[in-house]
Amino acid sequence: MYTETTWSLRPGRPQDVEPIAELRAVVMRDDLVRLGRYDEHRVRQRLRDGFTSEHTSVVETGGVFAGCVTLRPYDHGPGLYIEHFYLAPATQGRGLGTAVLRTLLARADEESVPVRLIVLQGSAARRLYEREGFVVESEDPVDVLMVREPFVTAPRRPAAGR
Repeated sequence: MYTETTWSLRPGRPQDVEPIAELRAVVMRDDLVRLGRYDEHRVRQRLRDGFTSEHTSVVETGGVFAGCVTLRPYDHGPGLYIEHFYLAPATQGRGLGTAVLRTLLARADEESVPVRLIVLQGSAARRLYEREGFVVESEDPVDVLMVREPFVTAPRRPAAGR
């Protein structure tokens, strides 16, 4: 797991919106440009328009802002929805995303609910989601909706002869 430095999730605050909007613009730029969808203003404004500190957590490494993730109730049925999951480029590729995602998925598993998210077509993040059990539910030329059913362990049976 992520051991390079300590990391934590803290509750989001209204004043986090601008640093998160800026991070979104940085980390999504290449994929949005590739898809012909990048707009310097829109990429930030879409975050501002949909930001809710209530469901957002800020990822910190060593007490410093390193990213964010929103985990909210899914609007179209039971379960949870992950959005705005962004990590600063300097922290990517070192297991932090896996550690954060597994923490969120453990919460969903405790509630026995599915988790959904959207990833851009061709995004490297899709590999992370697939490794953690997400499968494609639907897709279009830009977005891929993925779902992960809750992981439920079978109840333990008493040993024979007891």
